[in-house]
Amino acid sequence: MPVPASVTLPEDYQVPADYQVSNGHNGADGTFIQPCTTLLTTIPDFNTSLDERYLVTSPYTTQDHLLDLDTLNCSQRLLAVALASLQCTRPDYATAPYNVSFNWDTVISTLKHSTAHQGHHWQREHFYIVVFRSQVPPSTSRTELGRLDERSHTEANQSGGLLKYWFGVPDGKGRNLATCIWRFQSDARPGSVGAGHKAAARATRDLYTEWHIERLRLVVEAGVNGWSIEEWTD
Repeated sequence: MPVPASVTLPEDYQVPADYQVSNGHNGADGTFIQPCTTLLTTIPDFNTSLDERYLVTSPYTTQDHLLDLDTLNCSQRLLAVALASLQCTRPDYATAPYNVSFNWDTVISTLKHSTAHQGHHWQREHFYIVVFRSQVPPSTSRTELGRLDERSHTEANQSGGLLKYWFGVPDGKGRNLATCIWRFQSDARPGSVGAGHKAAARATRDLYTEWHIERLRLVVEAGVNGWSIEEWTD
């Protein structure tokens, strides 16, 4: 299936005033901190993206990694397309608070634009976020990490409801962050119990110096007139 197209930003599109592009810098101890990806110069073409059945939502682009938009309702589809613009906005995203480490204002602005474009009545919605923070030692094989990650994503994607998967590049101390944004919390469990996830879990002790998981809630207010990210409570 074709990858959804993108278009030039509309003339009235506003880049957040506090957005800063980083070329990387040295930390207090002299360690070079990896730069973030620069700001996207395109936004999703809503007509094309929503008409296509499959959407690229992760670094993996083969068919078994694509999100099937036919499995989502209209609000979920619109958010999945808007999340195509998700990226980090600061070089210390691996350790900084999650809600200030990504361009959420841009994502929600894109969502509001597409909701209006589609004539969709957005009611207050919430979505489930999982954050995986880690540190890998120099001895860890990045090839092995990549193999385990790709297999795990295939399982999670095929179980359904995974709207976005993003991960960064380990910094000079091996610290990194990966995040999943799910349609519902109930989608995450079946997506994390397959053989690939179990293999990754068994390898954790050998591959990581440390790791921990955060569970968060993304709330998008009615009419896409506000958003917040808060700790998840059952």
